[in-house]
Amino acid sequence: MPHPWLQGISQALRTVPSQCAICHAWPAQRLCDDCVRRFARQRPRCRTCALAVPEGVAHCGACLRHPNGLDACHAAVDYGYPWSGVLQAFKFRGDPGWAGALATLLRSTPWVEPALEAAELVLPIPLAPQRLRMRGFNQALLLAQALAPARVQAGLLLRTHDTPAQSGLDRARRLRNLARAFAVEPLCAAQLAGRQVLLVDDVMTTGATLQAAAAVLRQAGAARVTALVLARTPQD
Repeated sequence: MPHPWLQGISQALRTVPSQCAICHAWPAQRLCDDCVRRFARQRPRCRTCALAVPEGVAHCGACLRHPNGLDACHAAVDYGYPWSGVLQAFKFRGDPGWAGALATLLRSTPWVEPALEAAELVLPIPLAPQRLRMRGFNQALLLAQALAPARVQAGLLLRTHDTPAQSGLDRARRLRNLARAFAVEPLCAAQLAGRQVLLVDDVMTTGATLQAAAAVLRQAGAARVTALVLARTPQD
């Protein structure tokens, strides 16, 4: 759970008129409708890694050659302007009030509502304890709670140790970094047997984090693992 003072700030901000964080229109929601229409246009995406693909294509070439262990993956936007700045504000400037606005954006994405309805368990990607202490909250948990509070199981998927910085690494090196980074809480493992699980994270870069988490969940008996992310880093 976020620190009490962060919860208080988040609740207070929802009652105060504000500018759109992108175009600075006043008064407006954090993300005004015009900016959502302009910067969050829907586009065809690979069904299992959420990379942009041409119209009518179900899976990208990489997923056809090397399936990533996810049954489905959905992303609202590409990671880039203005969403990179929005996510930095959410994660690194102590502003958990973004969770509600970003959850609304996710819900407007095709196939997200059916994925939420089908999910029996909603699991945020956990932070390592040291990183959680530094940040004060887990942005993936806040997103998950804003999307499906009744089905979130925050303590079921564990981050067993921190990993070296992933930025700048390719997918293979990220996977090596993440080896044994996740585990299922032994006392809760039985909850996964035969269940449909939805993983929630803020950004998907190469997919290595979600792939490592999905592998652990499948080993524990999950029948289906779907991923939901706000932003997907485009392929170079």
